[in-house]
Amino acid sequence: MATLPGCDVPDRGPPVPLGSTAKATVLGLKNERFFPASGTGPLESEFMAAMLAQMKARGVRSVADMPKLQFLAISGGGENGAFGAGLLCGWTAQGTRPVFDLVTGVSTGALSAPFAFLGPEYDPQLRAVYTETDASQILSKRRLLAAVFSDAMADNEPLYRTISNYLDERMIRAIAAAYDAGRLLLIGSTDLDAQVPVIWNVGAIAKSGHPKAVETIRRILLASAAIPGAFPPTMLDVTVDGKPYQEMHVDGGAFAQTFLYPSALTDNRRERKLRGQPVIEANAYVIRNGRLDPEYAAVERRTLGIVGRAIATMIAASGYNDVVRIYNTTLRDGVDYNLAYMGRDFDLELKEPFEARYMRALFDYGYNKAVHGYNWAKRPPII
Repeated sequence: MATLPGCDVPDRGPPVPLGSTAKATVLGLKNERFFPASGTGPLESEFMAAMLAQMKARGVRSVADMPKLQFLAISGGGENGAFGAGLLCGWTAQGTRPVFDLVTGVSTGALSAPFAFLGPEYDPQLRAVYTETDASQILSKRRLLAAVFSDAMADNEPLYRTISNYLDERMIRAIAAAYDAGRLLLIGSTDLDAQVPVIWNVGAIAKSGHPKAVETIRRILLASAAIPGAFPPTMLDVTVDGKPYQEMHVDGGAFAQTFLYPSALTDNRRERKLRGQPVIEANAYVIRNGRLDPEYAAVERRTLGIVGRAIATMIAASGYNDVVRIYNTTLRDGVDYNLAYMGRDFDLELKEPFEARYMRALFDYGYNKAVHGYNWAKRPPII
């Protein structure tokens, strides 16, 4: 079968050896990424360094004098990323959108996150990504036989070119400057070999000035949006103790469709609050690019239909559990929780992947909700 025309099995470099995942590096930067499953110490150090940078930039000597921090988490959701994009642009027009000190993104949220992080100046680009980009700029379909013996049903090289078109040197410099000011942009992917989530410190990579920094950030965004089976994994060359290896990264949604910060990261914050010591207050905004209520469908009594519906149900449940997990963490930490998600009043049916008509309508839906003052939910529904 491997000798069939057009059906070459994709090759790959040697995977990182068992037990060496946390030592592997792409650019040689100590803080280029974090492995929360192995402990939150390095991530905690990065957050502390960011707060010190913010205090210095603001001329503040005490945490008691710091203004409220603004956090934003943007979920995955494929085409439904148009909802979050519209909401952010409408929020700008409404006039109350804050500057975010922390922005996290997964999958389609990873594609939106850099624009959201840099603020309203990049709203035109954010709008264009979700209203002027058609399916041909995201994927190219493979023949069925080629897809079966390759690594995905479609090729996402068009998406890489689209990412590269928007994520240029000017944007990288702006991300680096924001990082210098103590603001963090974190993107999630999944290391499929090690079966662990990875949090990428995009600002630190942008600031590094490494000759491969720009390409690496583009590939991180591509990896985070690489839906397993639909899109090829993103292969990243790494080194461990000077030896070359290759990691396989896919959609961060394989672990979590959205994240804000690990709950263990703020244990000290909770203890300080209990002791009556000052902490920096914060608002958390979570954009769920999807619905949170059950979506009915008549399932055929056929193997593929049952399996497909079961997978869709597990993904929906995972997305719901993520917003509940974040809610519980923020509730524990005294962080103000705000949730946005697609409601039942948007009922346009998606006819095909990344359908332009659907995405434009969903962008307008999110925009119109926000421009009139979005009614952020203070807790997830059905909790």
